Amino acid sequence: MSRVRSLVAPVGVTVALVALWQLVVQGAHVHPWMLPAPSSVASSGWESRSSIMTNAVTTIEEAVAGLVIGSFAGVALAFVISLVPVVRRAVWPLVVTSQTIPVIVLAPLVAVWFGYGITPKVVLVALTAFFPVTVATVAGLAGADPELIELVRSFGASSSQVLRTVRIPAALEHIVAGVRIAAAYAVGSAVIGEYVGGTSGLGIFIDQAHRSYRTDSMLAGVAVIAISSIVLFGLVGVIGRRLTPWRDNPTPENRLIGIDT
Repeated sequence: MSRVRSLVAPVGVTVALVALWQLVVQGAHVHPWMLPAPSSVASSGWESRSSIMTNAVTTIEEAVAGLVIGSFAGVALAFVISLVPVVRRAVWPLVVTSQTIPVIVLAPLVAVWFGYGITPKVVLVALTAFFPVTVATVAGLAGADPELIELVRSFGASSSQVLRTVRIPAALEHIVAGVRIAAAYAVGSAVIGEYVGGTSGLGIFIDQAHRSYRTDSMLAGVAVIAISSIVLFGLVGVIGRRLTPWRDNPTPENRLIGIDT
């Protein structure tokens, strides 16, 4: 019930904004080519539902694949960076520098290097997911409770046991947070890749609607992108709660028990 109540406010605000949009468009007699009413957007989306769903499946596949690959790569590099100081000093500046290049700039290069199939879109999403997951994992490993580490070591635990029983549980919550951030951008990154080169996907659908001056269809595609991103974001959150059952009662004992169970 608490989760349902937490959705009431954002859903209510969204409904109010959509209603206001409808009233403004009708009252001001805005031309549909410039800004169609929500009812027109919904109607266009329903008429194009088959095409939208087909293209949405492609985009979601690209987003999920890139998110998984980028997350695993980010976690792996974060562990190396955290455990090997030399690697941290050598690689960390490069990781930060990589984020100064916008995805829209990388997209044409990735298309040239990997072709125009699904691969360049997955690569773009992976690059987008890589940084927040890496940063979050490094922060989680570094933020493990030092007193808990000393407690485990006092029982004769080795470095690998400390990593397994203390550092990894401490990092899991941060990893989930990083993946959720990446999930919010995954679908959008896939769409950018489709704009540059592709044969299907929501990016292609929106581009075709733009060429046909169908603003209502464009907005319908944008709505599907937003909904897909929200669903992916929420799904990662659900998986994260399963991986970190001790979050509701985050005592040191529960953290140690949680990793064993």
